[in-house]
Amino acid sequence: MIEANSKAQIRLDFDRAARTGLDEAVFCIRKSPAQISAILEQFQQRGQACLLTRLESTKFQQLSPAWQRQLDYDPLSASAILGQPPAIRPDPARSVAIVSGGTSDAPVCAEVARTLAFYGVACQQFQDVGVTGLWRLLERIEEIRQYPIVIAVAGMEGAIFSVLGGLIDSVLIAVPCSVSYGVGPDGELALHAALGSCAPGILSCNIDNGYGAACAALRILHRFQAG
Repeated sequence: MIEANSKAQIRLDFDRAARTGLDEAVFCIRKSPAQISAILEQFQQRGQACLLTRLESTKFQQLSPAWQRQLDYDPLSASAILGQPPAIRPDPARSVAIVSGGTSDAPVCAEVARTLAFYGVACQQFQDVGVTGLWRLLERIEEIRQYPIVIAVAGMEGAIFSVLGGLIDSVLIAVPCSVSYGVGPDGELALHAALGSCAPGILSCNIDNGYGAACAALRILHRFQAG
């Protein structure tokens, strides 16, 4: 837990991967550049790669030039990687499809993809296949069906969650996105659509939580592999 600005209060969970299969990631919202730098120092001292999420470009620019040079920063996903993650393995049995309704969902999709890449898991993105032009989804549905896990990202009314739930037998993880007009503020309508879907077996993450969806997929893949 990080309190105030004292480096002495920064305690990281380096044993998390042994317990859960997932390394500790650094959630950068409300962390100061000094706190982020102190965290990075601990990872670097251990020679361990680190994933930073929700690192906005303005805060990234406030880090020292030395840290900026060492980080693989992606502004679309607002994520950064310190160190060298595993090489991505093009294994169909361990790949994930990311399906999104529109281009406005791209930042959340990118967070999913970057998290999977940090663990060496391949993914394929199917963008702009929203159900208002159902033919776009149906054109790609046979490809999507090949993936054991599908992560669907959508705002507005989140209709694609139920549509996909009735078309594929893959594990389906819904990520409601905070893209909508007034009646669906901040992704709440899409979240309700995911939770209240008549298509059984859909799993849902919190609004805009691409990182969480990717981690859910990773947990499932770990079990696939263990089996």
